[in-house]
Amino acid sequence: MKFYSWNINGLRAVIKKGYWDWFYACDADVVGLQEIKVEPEQLTETDRNPEGYQVAWNSCKKRKGYSGTAAFYRKEPLSISYGLPDDTYNGEGRCILLEYPSFYFFNIYYPNGQKDDERLNFKLGYYDCFLEYAQELRKIKPIVACGDFNTAHKPIDLKRPKENEKTSGFLPIERAWVDKFVDHGYVDTFRMFNEQPDEYSWWSYRYGARSRNAGWRIDYFFVSDELQGNVTRAWIEQDVMGSDHCPVGLELDLDA
Repeated sequence: MKFYSWNINGLRAVIKKGYWDWFYACDADVVGLQEIKVEPEQLTETDRNPEGYQVAWNSCKKRKGYSGTAAFYRKEPLSISYGLPDDTYNGEGRCILLEYPSFYFFNIYYPNGQKDDERLNFKLGYYDCFLEYAQELRKIKPIVACGDFNTAHKPIDLKRPKENEKTSGFLPIERAWVDKFVDHGYVDTFRMFNEQPDEYSWWSYRYGARSRNAGWRIDYFFVSDELQGNVTRAWIEQDVMGSDHCPVGLELDLDA
């Protein structure tokens, strides 16, 4: 199965920039989108129901045009659910869970902690709630988790690590949570295949950051280690434009 994850920073905006050309060319089984910033009713019928796919929508309920996720899938899951078990972390449309016969698939737009300490604490609480939920589900079947994690894990994962040690997205406390996630048996699939620097998935719109490749790798596919042997490929499509993020991909050799 082939999977993609992409923070599109507004579905209506990216549709105007060739999204559907990319979508059909990538020939994915599941595409997880973050930051859709739209209600399905605001889209045309064609954009709501792309040929050959069904869509699970989780739009933000608290503020129109903010956050939100969507999952496009070819093979119907056994079940679809939305949000985390603790309602403290719901309402912003951040999580979609697809259940397939041999794995659970999380598509999540994790909170950004840059606004203030309250928002940073919300982000860290969200992380912990997600991990607890994933660990419970993992007792039943393995986990695939994708999305914009809003944290660069290691110095190799951003252009200027020293200058950003006090910036949310690379704070020690945020990176420590990613360490904890990995210690619980989750594998950063991209780093299974590529240990090179300068591999990023997000660039600021300011200062020509993308043209200089002054970016961050904050978009991931993790699998629980039971699936590590099924991972055949993981990659970043840095040449795909349309958002301040680019798509990341994963291929698994398994019977869904």
